[in-house]
Amino acid sequence: MCRNIRPLNNFAPPATDEEVRAAALQYVRKIGGSAKPSSANEAAYELAVDVIAQASRELIDSLVTSAPPKDREVEASKARARAAQRYAAVAS
Repeated sequence: MCRNIRPLNNFAPPATDEEVRAAALQYVRKIGGSAKPSSANEAAYELAVDVIAQASRELIDSLVTSAPPKDREVEASKARARAAQRYAAVAS
């Protein structure tokens, strides 16, 4: 899975449409094999992003969980700590 696609379910506040679209764009770029499609393929990429973003939104909105919502700042802090540890191990 593309490392730039982050989990979007069960956050407070909920994932925005922009976050869902960004994840869809990363997915389409990954499976399409190109970050910037040619002009001949641009319409196909945009359509795919729209369809995947809509399906992703529907999925996120329909998921049910008994876990309390995660705090975005706490999760971001944990991710930064993991990255610092990972990159410190690489640098040494």
